Amino acid sequence: MTSERSSRATRPSTRELVITRIFDAPRELVWKAWTDPESFKKWYGPKGVTTTFAKIDLRVGGKHLNCMRSPEGPEFWYTGTYREVVPMERLVYTDSLADAQGNVVPATHYGMPAEWPSETLVTVTFQDQGRKTKMTLRHGGIPTGPMSDGAAAGWNGSFDKLAGVLEEAKTRLR
Repeated sequence: MTSERSSRATRPSTRELVITRIFDAPRELVWKAWTDPESFKKWYGPKGVTTTFAKIDLRVGGKHLNCMRSPEGPEFWYTGTYREVVPMERLVYTDSLADAQGNVVPATHYGMPAEWPSETLVTVTFQDQGRKTKMTLRHGGIPTGPMSDGAAAGWNGSFDKLAGVLEEAKTRLR
C-alpha cells in the first residue's frame, strides 16, 4: 500500500484546458480550417510558429500528422487518431508528440519535461451562432502548472491566427 501512495504522489496533476471562441465566420469555414490540410497549415501553431506539413485522414480511426516549426528553426511533429468525426459539429482525436514518420516519441525527445503525457485528448465542437460560429476546444490530460499555461497560450495564439485566416476566407467568398 505504501508504494501505491508514493507512486500516486509523484504523478503530476492533470487538467482539461477549455477555450471557447466566437468566430465571425460560418461554421462551414471554421470546420474546413480544422479538416482541410492546406487550411490547417495557415493557422495552426502559436504566434511566430508555422505549420509546414499537415496530413489529415478525416475518419474514425484515421490519423493526423503535422509539423510545426518555431522561429528558431526546430521542428515539432504531432500525430494522433480520430476517435469521433461528426461533420460540422464535433472532432475528437488523440494528440501525441511524434517523429517525422508519425511514430510517438516521449516529450524528452524535444527537450520537454518527462511529465508531458504520451497522449492527450482533444475535443472540438462547432455551433452556429447566427452568422458566427462558437467553437469550444477541450484539451484533456495536460499537466497542471507551466506546461498547462504554455498549452493555453499556444492554443490561444493559434486561434488568433485562425480568426485572421477566416476573415481572409470570407473576403474571398464575397
